[in-house]
Amino acid sequence: MVRIKKILKRMTIIIVSILVLIGIAAFFVLQQPQFGKAPSGERLERIKQSPNYKDGKFQNRFHTPMLPEGYTMAGEVYRTFFKKNPRKFPTDSIPSVKTDLLNLSKNENVLIWFGHSSYFMQIDGKRFLIDPDLSGSASPLPFGASAFKGTDIYTADDIPEIDYLLISHDHFDHVDYKTLMALKPKIKNIICGLGVGEHFEYWGFDVQKIIEKDWDETVNIDENYFIHTATAKHGSGRFKTTDNTLWMSFIIEAPTFKVYIGGDSGYGIHFAEIGKKFGSFDLAILDNGQYGQEEFATIHMSPKFALQATKDLNAKRLFPVHSSKFVLSRHPWDEPLVRITKLSKETQTPLVTPMIGETVYLNDSSQTFTEWWKGIN
Repeated sequence: MVRIKKILKRMTIIIVSILVLIGIAAFFVLQQPQFGKAPSGERLERIKQSPNYKDGKFQNRFHTPMLPEGYTMAGEVYRTFFKKNPRKFPTDSIPSVKTDLLNLSKNENVLIWFGHSSYFMQIDGKRFLIDPDLSGSASPLPFGASAFKGTDIYTADDIPEIDYLLISHDHFDHVDYKTLMALKPKIKNIICGLGVGEHFEYWGFDVQKIIEKDWDETVNIDENYFIHTATAKHGSGRFKTTDNTLWMSFIIEAPTFKVYIGGDSGYGIHFAEIGKKFGSFDLAILDNGQYGQEEFATIHMSPKFALQATKDLNAKRLFPVHSSKFVLSRHPWDEPLVRITKLSKETQTPLVTPMIGETVYLNDSSQTFTEWWKGIN
């Protein structure tokens, strides 16, 4: 009995020691700059004045449970990352083309997609970059969420000077530390949600370039040229804390073109409200991928909800994003595009589905695109 007690005591000491070492290691890992910094000081005081900040965190305006009733986060992690899910990753390389962004005329209204939710736009003489991730990974650590073969053809060297960097929220697949640090000299202004600016200030960006906004605010960037902020149904956080920074969508209202940038958002009545407020859009860019349960619209959208949101917004065309580069859910890699293409034909919703790097001519509503994902295993 005495011997058993000694063995149990020794095992307890070993287990506790291992847990302490893991805790210490985790603490030092989370001090790495890519994890950013939580809002503090005057920035935190401003956040506390927001009507969207309650009980120590930002809140969605509509009921937004992370998971359907009966599902647990542990179960979802297991089903996504450990259970066999056919065709989550393409075995073939994703086709792409490389447009020379450095030599584009600023008079052209164009969009170039980098995969997932990253893209470059020129509209009426202004250059925009949205949620760039060009590092080949959507993870802050050396492992996990690597980009599909063929999708990572652009680097920071390929990007021209950017008038406005728009950040929808601070999740790692939308705020990529390596990409942003490489792009720092090229970024003239940053527009983001309340609190997100703390990361950029921590990373050495000029505070004068950071424009932090709440929902339903407007930045006048030129004569008859506006960027409006709007709500989204999502969340935020970079491991240390959750929902301490604000997620959002954007409306670029240029003199000749109006686009809705949805960021990440589940389906909700906010799309109809935004459509009513702004009348109509020439293009809606909406989350369509990395969704979970088909009938449960939480913080991402499946194809049928993305199409419904397009209708609610009174948008003439839909560019579905948040797919084709990273695995963050368990559906087949090409399912979002396959399904939304089929459904768009039934609903007669014009789609914009370029290859990565292909030039989208925003003023050409008749431009067509190949179903480039067909035949890729």
